[in-house]
Amino acid sequence: MKPSRRPLIFVLLLLVITYSCVTNPVTGRTELQLISEQQEIAIGTRNFPFQQQIQGGVYTLDPGVNAYINQVGQTLARVSDRPHLPYEFVVLNDSSWNAWAMPGGKIAINRGLLLALRNESELAAVLAHEIVHAAARHSAQQMERGVWMQAGVSGLSGLAGSDYRNLVETAGIIGLNLGMLRYSRAAEVEADYFGMLYMIRSGYDAVGAVTLQEMFAENRVSAGGWLTSHPASVERVRRNRETLERNQGEAGYLGEAEFRVQMRNLRQQAPAYELYDQGVEALNEDPAKALRLSMEARRMEPREAVFYGLSAQAHQRMNNPRAALKAWDQAIERNPEWFLFWLERGRLHAAEGRRDAARRDLERSMTLLPTETARDALAAL
Repeated sequence: MKPSRRPLIFVLLLLVITYSCVTNPVTGRTELQLISEQQEIAIGTRNFPFQQQIQGGVYTLDPGVNAYINQVGQTLARVSDRPHLPYEFVVLNDSSWNAWAMPGGKIAINRGLLLALRNESELAAVLAHEIVHAAARHSAQQMERGVWMQAGVSGLSGLAGSDYRNLVETAGIIGLNLGMLRYSRAAEVEADYFGMLYMIRSGYDAVGAVTLQEMFAENRVSAGGWLTSHPASVERVRRNRETLERNQGEAGYLGEAEFRVQMRNLRQQAPAYELYDQGVEALNEDPAKALRLSMEARRMEPREAVFYGLSAQAHQRMNNPRAALKAWDQAIERNPEWFLFWLERGRLHAAEGRRDAARRDLERSMTLLPTETARDALAAL
């Protein structure tokens, strides 16, 4: 054996000894566990608020929608194979079709995907799929693979006297990206299959898992967000149909009427968000057009903060800092919980020479989401 390879093998063997093999609570398979359940929960809890910030912030116009999503999600979580996890479900203010899960049961679904769904059964299919990702430790397994990779490339010969449990902390580096991980084909098959079982246990008609995948397969452009981490295929539709035939007896709950009632306000707001999305696309090439679209969106739904944020960005590109500052003030007044408003108003204050105001805003943005942009701006004051 070459001497240069001994430290690597020594550390890997020690990791195997230190961390025991466990039975996966969902699949029943025996697997090596480097990240304990307590660490898994801690990573999800620590990074979930930051991931929400990155993905557009929480949808706030209709708190009832968030309450409804949480109710459906908790119903499914109670019949999962890890019902004791601290499950949390939020709706993000993003128009793309996407949903994702972090370790410990932290799950998000986008406003845009909710608008595409047609009944509560399809909603349950999305949430149950993500619950399985959490319950089966799919994200934790991804992090564990990252730990192994880190161990293999980070000069292990110098680690001989260290506490190997510290290696698990490197998972925190990966944590902020967990919401967008591309899961393996096997993980997706498991999430589809066991998610349908969770639906059936909860009394839902699991046909929603079939029609959901059919919708993704038929609308691949719209489903781009979901496809980032959840590849759609005709094969998945076929598998879901087979699972439905084998496991569901009588038809379960579809929830068409209830879903329409709960999504009523969101659907009424949809035209304003469409104008906003068009304005975002136009912002760099035609800020005047972006401003017009943002103002029209504001007229249709004056409570939505991001519409004012778009106005502020357009004003800045049109060299109108006074109007931009007013629009940032209006955005923060409507939603003080999204980092971007504080960051951009802070940068505007800095550009205009208002150092104290800039520092307050930039520090507030850092509490919501630490970014290099805010850190650099603070250092320059």
